[in-house]
Amino acid sequence: MGSAHRTDPAVVDEAAFIVTRNISIAAPAAQVWRTITEPEHLSLWFGRTVLGSDGVGTMTFEDHGAVPIRIESIDAPRSVTYRWNNDNALGRLPDEIDEASSTVFTFTLEAEGEGTRLTVVESGFERTSDPRVNLERHREGWNIELDKLIALFGGRR
Repeated sequence: MGSAHRTDPAVVDEAAFIVTRNISIAAPAAQVWRTITEPEHLSLWFGRTVLGSDGVGTMTFEDHGAVPIRIESIDAPRSVTYRWNNDNALGRLPDEIDEASSTVFTFTLEAEGEGTRLTVVESGFERTSDPRVNLERHREGWNIELDKLIALFGGRR
């Protein structure tokens, strides 16, 4: 059962305004690292990603358009943190990251046997227009997006 993919659904911590999800991927961490940091690999499972050499760019989704995104910190090959605008309560997204209402998400990788445990934690929802609604939307979003990542590595739930 070494190639099994264990995955838990995303969970919301309403008190801390955080969404968390853990998944297991039957691939080495170096391979998973590329899929969470390199735009051409992010584009295969997440939004269509364009990042400049300064770590600033966009992630485009069919139903949301282009979302401004920026790499906040990187600790290769263990963790990467992105900041993005995703509070589209007004029906539009600003072209630049709004420091006041943006959220951050961190991908952390840990070796797990021959595979990798990926954890995503997204925080900052208390600053959005409707924290509870946005928490729930992002809980659903991380389930959908990370299921695509699992599928990319040939996994089955």
